[in-house]
Amino acid sequence: MNNTFEKIRKYNNWDGQNFNIGFERESYLQNIVKYINNKLIKVLVGQRRVGKSYILRQIINFLIKHNKVNPKNIFYLNKEFIGFDEIKTVQDLENLFNYYKNELKIKGKIYIFLDEVQNIKSWETFVNSYSQDFTNEYELFITGSNSKLLSGELASLLSGRYVQFEIYPFSFIEYSTFKNIPADKKSFLTYIQTGGLPEILNFSDEEIQRHYIQSLRSTIILRDIVQRNKIKDIDLLDNIFKFIAVNIGNLTSINSIVKYLKSHQKKTNYETLSAYVGYLKDTFIIHEAERYNLRGKQVLGGVRKYYLNDLAFKNYLFGFLPTDIGYNLENFVYMQLKRMGYSVSVGIINNKEIDFIAQKPEKTIYIQVAYLLTDEKTIEREFGNLLAIKDNHEKFVISLDDVKFSNYDGIKHIKPWELI
Repeated sequence: MNNTFEKIRKYNNWDGQNFNIGFERESYLQNIVKYINNKLIKVLVGQRRVGKSYILRQIINFLIKHNKVNPKNIFYLNKEFIGFDEIKTVQDLENLFNYYKNELKIKGKIYIFLDEVQNIKSWETFVNSYSQDFTNEYELFITGSNSKLLSGELASLLSGRYVQFEIYPFSFIEYSTFKNIPADKKSFLTYIQTGGLPEILNFSDEEIQRHYIQSLRSTIILRDIVQRNKIKDIDLLDNIFKFIAVNIGNLTSINSIVKYLKSHQKKTNYETLSAYVGYLKDTFIIHEAERYNLRGKQVLGGVRKYYLNDLAFKNYLFGFLPTDIGYNLENFVYMQLKRMGYSVSVGIINNKEIDFIAQKPEKTIYIQVAYLLTDEKTIEREFGNLLAIKDNHEKFVISLDDVKFSNYDGIKHIKPWELI
């Protein structure tokens, strides 16, 4: 245990180390620190490589610098590091944690940070136990790369005792700030090609960027899906992901994907394909928008739209064409709405499609997305579909036109980076 303890010591601030905390994700940090100093478990979820570990280090830095917490009272373990492969079970974690407390003679409240916690068998026992311990003060922060991190029995056990934050790749504003460039049309067009994965922005060579995305895709497919769910047909899973990636923004059904794959001699069935799509969603690499009937006030089954967590997966793996800009723009708007905390669906009213209905408990907005409002027919469609909605919620048309249209019957015309 001493050997493991010495390894973990390198990654903690116990001896006065100052670690690289990366680009400060200010909006996430401000939101999370509001919940510090209570018994709620802080849960950060999101796709691999979106920056969850950096945000944990930023929280640790905040505790030390602003809240004057003794660094020795902060315990950080990242299960992604190969040096901690021996921490396989909850008992291994418990032994290491007790060794840490005894070795450093810890007194007072302990802040526990567990990064990629799903890689420890029965980790939930540790989290549940220390979150409820009333004999000592503990505050827990955990991250995971699967949306089922807090599902089933654990969610019931922790009901009302945790708060979850979904972490996304860099927004366009974060991207332009990181690159120290203006947030304008030129930089936006670059952004929707390169995507916003933090690490890729450190590479200037396109081939290196492509290899990075290929490696990340393989890690998500093989480690987060194949190993976790004991998938046998990896080729089928790859083909499903490719189909979704090149069809972002198109109305799609599980049956239509089955038919497409069968037409290309890929044998599958509805149940298998539905499960595989679910596994992809669990890793956050794709998102799903269901259709919502505005007149009937109900979710419609069958077809829905899929969007990528980051456009790099499409552009680097399957190519980028000028004709893709409209779809990439729609993907951007969907993800920006998710960053803003909205629940997002595709609207239907009087056989007209509303690109997005974005809802919070206190607010609803409607959005149409077009690459350019180039002719009267396009303008009539985008504004006319919104005019069919007879309520007083805010309505927007988003496009990349250089000229901004005047507000029309309360409908606002904005540029993509103005959606904040």
